[in-house]
Amino acid sequence: MTKTTKTLVRIGVAAAVGAAIGALGSSPRAPFALPRLDLTNGMRASLALWVLFSIYWSIAAKDSAPTRTSETVASRQLHVIIVNVALLVLVFPVPGLTRRFLPSSPLLVVGGLAVQAAFIGLAVWARRHLGSNWSGEVRIASGHQLVRSGPYRYVRHPIYTAVLGMYFGTCLVSGEVHALVALAVVTAAYWRKIRLEERALSETFAADHDDYRRHTWALIPGLY
Repeated sequence: MTKTTKTLVRIGVAAAVGAAIGALGSSPRAPFALPRLDLTNGMRASLALWVLFSIYWSIAAKDSAPTRTSETVASRQLHVIIVNVALLVLVFPVPGLTRRFLPSSPLLVVGGLAVQAAFIGLAVWARRHLGSNWSGEVRIASGHQLVRSGPYRYVRHPIYTAVLGMYFGTCLVSGEVHALVALAVVTAAYWRKIRLEERALSETFAADHDDYRRHTWALIPGLY
């Protein structure tokens, strides 16, 4: 079985399990009751964009070179847990955090979806330039190269920029405090990951990485 097939199987199994749980939870004779999630049309569209992005990212993950050195398993698991919890908090209403920080406006919803879609485009662009150097964990791959093409000409971590931008887009769509909390949490998670990655790249590429840092920004040109 190829890596792509395995990825598609995992996606299919996850979807089937989710559908089964949803059906059981909504059944009158269900052994448990799931909380009713009354998402707006805008949030449903935002969630759909997240699902499409996740499917693409899972399939693209097959193009990854063998690892030479990497962060610890505990470090990687901590990041994954934080990011996944943040995504749940971002999308689903959290009791006590449903107060609005933005007015309810169709323009904000459309603008937020456009922002989210644009940053998905940035993530795909960066992923294609990164090629087999990419990994979900902080690591140095076999034959690792310091990529400086595409968006990497301007920022050192455009995929992280894209993920934060996607969170920001959903924040505009939601307009509720729980989404803002999720954005703050995921920003802290990626700030930590950037520090780990910068250290690993500096140790591997030394002077070349120092020169790269002097001519680029970490996330946002002109800001950070």
